[in-house]
Amino acid sequence: MKKIAVFASGNGTNAENICNYFINNKNVDVVLLATNKKTAFVVERVKKFNIPVFYFTKDELNNSSVVQKKLLEYSVDLIVLSGFLLRVPENIISLFPNKIINIHPSLLPKFGGRGMYGKNVCRSVIDAKEVQSGITIHYVNNNYDEGNIIFQESFSLVKNESVESLLEKIRVLEMRFFPAVIERVINSLSV
Repeated sequence: MKKIAVFASGNGTNAENICNYFINNKNVDVVLLATNKKTAFVVERVKKFNIPVFYFTKDELNNSSVVQKKLLEYSVDLIVLSGFLLRVPENIISLFPNKIINIHPSLLPKFGGRGMYGKNVCRSVIDAKEVQSGITIHYVNNNYDEGNIIFQESFSLVKNESVESLLEKIRVLEMRFFPAVIERVINSLSV
């Protein structure tokens, strides 16, 4: 059985979708939700799955081994960032080389980096008068949104595209593709 830890900080629609996708999978299991925000709605969303929730502070993430110990305790094979906004520190990246993935709401390398998430990305895409946007699923390295790309899916923007309409198109792609790409990545890992 391969094990996933989902790191999330927000609303949790992607995390819930991932949990639903793997709920009856005999080879892959979501074993831990890790969050730096006790008030994040993702905590409510995953309650129905009876997945343990692990809370940590930004300081614990960056300056202690608390998070690493918890991941090892649960024998995690893959870390999935799902609306997790903190930078993953080097000590976790080195412990899980090419075993941390993230989803980003643009076609990287465009519109990535610190502060580029959600509405910020969509507003930037529209302001730049892009004709295409989409999602990128990528490995996590030491820099925001610069890890090797695993998967991209794109679509054309329409005239008068709004931040809200763009966010909705992104959400549809995330729901459709993220869990399947996670499954492909985790099944390619040697245990």
